[in-house]
Amino acid sequence: MKNFLPSATMDSASKGLSPQTSPVSTLSPTKLSTTVSNSPNRICSPNIHSPGSPSDSFNFPNEVEIKEHITKYVYLLTGCAALNSCNLGFDIGVSTDAGALLQRSMDLSTWQLELFMGSVNFYAMIGALISGYISDKFGRRDTFRSAAVGFIIGSLIMAAASNYSILMVGRLFVGLGIGVGLAIDPIYISEIAPASRRGYLVTWSEIGTNVGILLGFAAGFAFHRVPEHIAWRIMFASGGILPLIMIFLATFVMPESPRWLVKKGFDEEAAAILKNLNAEGFDVGCAVQHIKSSIIEEERESNKLGWGAVLQPTPAIRRMLLVGVGTAISQQIIGIDAIQYYLVFILENAGITTRESQTGYVVVLGMLKVFWIVVAGHLFDHFGRRPLIFVSLIGMVFSLAILSSADFAHLNPVWSVVGLAIYLSSFSMGMGPGAWLIPSEVFSTTIRAKGMSIATFCNRFTATIMSSTLLSLAEWISFGGVFVVLGVICIITLILFILYLPETKGKKLEDMVKYFSEITNDTVLSDLEFDSVSQPSNVTSMLYNESTSNTPPRGHFT
Repeated sequence: MKNFLPSATMDSASKGLSPQTSPVSTLSPTKLSTTVSNSPNRICSPNIHSPGSPSDSFNFPNEVEIKEHITKYVYLLTGCAALNSCNLGFDIGVSTDAGALLQRSMDLSTWQLELFMGSVNFYAMIGALISGYISDKFGRRDTFRSAAVGFIIGSLIMAAASNYSILMVGRLFVGLGIGVGLAIDPIYISEIAPASRRGYLVTWSEIGTNVGILLGFAAGFAFHRVPEHIAWRIMFASGGILPLIMIFLATFVMPESPRWLVKKGFDEEAAAILKNLNAEGFDVGCAVQHIKSSIIEEERESNKLGWGAVLQPTPAIRRMLLVGVGTAISQQIIGIDAIQYYLVFILENAGITTRESQTGYVVVLGMLKVFWIVVAGHLFDHFGRRPLIFVSLIGMVFSLAILSSADFAHLNPVWSVVGLAIYLSSFSMGMGPGAWLIPSEVFSTTIRAKGMSIATFCNRFTATIMSSTLLSLAEWISFGGVFVVLGVICIITLILFILYLPETKGKKLEDMVKYFSEITNDTVLSDLEFDSVSQPSNVTSMLYNESTSNTPPRGHFT
């Protein structure tokens, strides 16, 4: 039988356990309430937020209260998952320096280099699509390992490439690995974290991406004295180090997701892992019950309208999609990935021509970006979403004005470095994390999964277009012209956000449903959402009534 606990921590708690005879979707309500519990008659309130249950869980009478806090084990596992995000960041960071070396070494044209840089985002879209199948079929740990294997194969192929065609084959594997990895990171973190702290811990994935960028920049600096035709090969080969560490962690440190185990019918294995994730006294039996009922509720809500809800949206859903998907697109249309990929070209255009100086400045810029992405999580919780997004875009407009002026007026190269520092810092304190935080907070339950899929696809597609065209555009209108165009885009984006972006800080999903319904005079969405309140699923009702038969359910989805 497959082991779901990490190999290095298998203990007697996981021995002799067998899967349930049927998956969660076919279990009877009675079995749901007694499978794990040692006290089937005790009160078990579905509002307990357990690892693996969605944050939009339903709130019934608060018979049992468990104080949520993050254990050291959860911190460890979150860090392991966030390390996987470093792979995308490392590719961006290492390609920043290696791209210029590669172009000179292989005598690549501008469009060939742009295709090399931008294609990884296109392949990542494909990887993200297949990630769902791998994750649901084989589990979260196998998905982490699959992503790592793809990245290792791609890195080695690129390092050994003798021509452009082979180089692009390696790029394909790297992109698939990145896509699979990026899709699984937030899922795993959300399924092992306490619901009340899930938002904070999921941001570790974004921090991991930026740490990876910094490590990629550092690799360029570390090999800046190595001959160019060898340096880029070593730099790409070094991209296999983090995935090797990830395979080790997924095998010997990280357990399987409790939510995936419950969904597949492995209740007792899930209970053993939940026990390790939480402090002593945590009611594991109730947690497993709640995960089961939440899975059924999610499936019911997801299938209520199907894809027709987003393909032929009502006015309220159309406004939700405009905000959520528009925010995801705006993160890339303002040029962040493209500028990061071509930092060395921008510095060289500014007059910084030595590899040592270029890589040194790039590392400093990477450190600034990591600093602000860490600070941003606290700023969003304190000041709210709208103010941080506005400040971020204003800062980017200001920085792009400096960059364009420095290019047109041939100012001291220091001004270009200052402009880049402000640009990256401004992005990281708002548009970076906000582009994923806002969609997760505005999409209603009925369209959330589909809405996030569309938002992610559009974000990566926009990144592909921007990364594949920036150098050609710079050759046509100069880098100064490119910065003017990006500045105008930032201004337009700022105006659209002022007009359409609601403040989501401290708001429940039902509050956002009411907001979008009222602002569009559309009652269809609110009727669908709140119909779920007055008519909870049979499974949920029976689960609750079995332990509190004298108290009818009263609650809502948040």
